[in-house]
Amino acid sequence: MKYTHNKDIVSLAKNLRKNMTPEEKHLWYDCLRTYPIKFLRQKVIGNYIVDFYCAKANLVIELDGFQHGLEAEVEKDAKRTEYLESLGLTVVRISNYEIHDNFLYVCRYIDSLVSKSLSQQS
Repeated sequence: MKYTHNKDIVSLAKNLRKNMTPEEKHLWYDCLRTYPIKFLRQKVIGNYIVDFYCAKANLVIELDGFQHGLEAEVEKDAKRTEYLESLGLTVVRISNYEIHDNFLYVCRYIDSLVSKSLSQQS
């Protein structure tokens, strides 16, 4: 499914792709880049840039650092999630802590989400 996007933030998305956080790099290079189902990184959807996006599974993966626990960020994240879910996407938030301490579990979890989504579509 195609989604409209804000062309004004495409250059920001490209910059974010070039300057990924260490956790984003780890997940991308050690799991998602070679995953059998295509993932994109720093994908513009509407007025948002999502960390990772799998169109085939209608899945968005957001990596969250400590700042996402702050009250203002929680509200922004909820609004963002509500918008993305209104497009039929599943939004999953994974903490940077989980990337560091449970990386294999995170990869298996993502695989289970993709598998579940694909099985529900058929």
